[in-house]
Amino acid sequence: MTKKLFIKTYGCQMNVYDSERMAEALGGQGYVETATPEDADMILLNTCHIREKAAEKVYSELGRLKPLKELNPELKIGVAGCVAQAEGEEIMRRQPAVDLVVGPQTYHRLPEMEARVRSGLPALDTDFPAEDKFDHLKGRPKARRAPAAFLTVQEGCDKFCAFCVVPYTRGAEVSRPAARVLEEARDLVERGVREVTLLGQNVNAYHGGMTLAGLIRELARIDGLERIRYTTSHPNDMGDDLIAAHAEVEELMPYLHLPVQSGSDRILKRMNRSHTAESYLQLIERIRVARPDIVLSGDFIVGFPEETDADFEATMELVRQVRYGYAFSFKYSSRPGTPAAERPGVDPDVADDRLQRLQALITEHQREIQDSMVGREMDVLVEKPGRNPGQMIGKSPYLHSVHIEGGTAAVGDIARVRILDAKTNSLGGVQV
Repeated sequence: MTKKLFIKTYGCQMNVYDSERMAEALGGQGYVETATPEDADMILLNTCHIREKAAEKVYSELGRLKPLKELNPELKIGVAGCVAQAEGEEIMRRQPAVDLVVGPQTYHRLPEMEARVRSGLPALDTDFPAEDKFDHLKGRPKARRAPAAFLTVQEGCDKFCAFCVVPYTRGAEVSRPAARVLEEARDLVERGVREVTLLGQNVNAYHGGMTLAGLIRELARIDGLERIRYTTSHPNDMGDDLIAAHAEVEELMPYLHLPVQSGSDRILKRMNRSHTAESYLQLIERIRVARPDIVLSGDFIVGFPEETDADFEATMELVRQVRYGYAFSFKYSSRPGTPAAERPGVDPDVADDRLQRLQALITEHQREIQDSMVGREMDVLVEKPGRNPGQMIGKSPYLHSVHIEGGTAAVGDIARVRILDAKTNSLGGVQV
């Protein structure tokens, strides 16, 4: 009997990957995905704990879902991901409509947990098991895939930044063996994938029998795999071999997400980041020597406890020097259980003002970089049809969304496109 599964995914790309694997794990139990919670037999919320009030947002969503269970007592509701890991039994206590709570390291046990809740018993699993969850998820259906896919290669983090919950919700750094990553990559290519993004909380600390650079070089040998990306990286693990790969591996795209968080050495030390603004800038210089056209993105936290005007100005100066093509910037939000949680915060109005100024500067640089693309020709991976007749949408080597007018390119093609215009978040062009 076919049952319907609705998954709502919050947060990072790794959660997107995890949601796909959860759907596949439950596929063996007869579940197919549905786009709406109203007709689902099971609803899973795959949660993220990074942003402020993450848990409260999950409880609010559960409150909105509760009436569906009142209408259909057979409906099962589950919470997965990092909020599940952090909150555990508290979720079931606060919201009795929840039948199942599963952490990010144990979702391979979902079939057994589903059977348990179908028998009328609650199921809770937030262990950090010794077995490799990925080994338990083999034999997935060979459905065609979009031309770009995520591929998790590393999980967890040992850095213990003062603001971050990842070491507590995802655990210590663990790398998947290279052979298994390569096997999954080949499987993806057989199913139509032409670009993979390697995922990890600290992906350039990968050590699954080789370095990340070594893995990238092995992946580049797979026939049909045309493009490789990776995220998220830590400056301290950006080794010489990985920098060299950006110069030497044609399949490795000229885009790098390398978070710095602050331009102030004093704040970086308080964040436990273990790099300085100067060492970061020197690293950027070396990367740009290796790949002069690389587009960089970063992460920034403003209003971190004890951040002064001078500290913030140091961040603005670093941004002026790097000139990011993209950046993700946030006001500091206290995460319970982290070292920074008890420190006095910056006045919210001051933090708001700093964030607006930072984002305005980043947007200015982003527009300049995108404007510089006009008149160039580049290879674009075609991903889906656009809204307009004959229009296709694809991805540039620099991760820009590109609207292609006219031409004959189909989904999965890599089309040569001349860029004719640049908008805030996308490029437009014609197939050459």
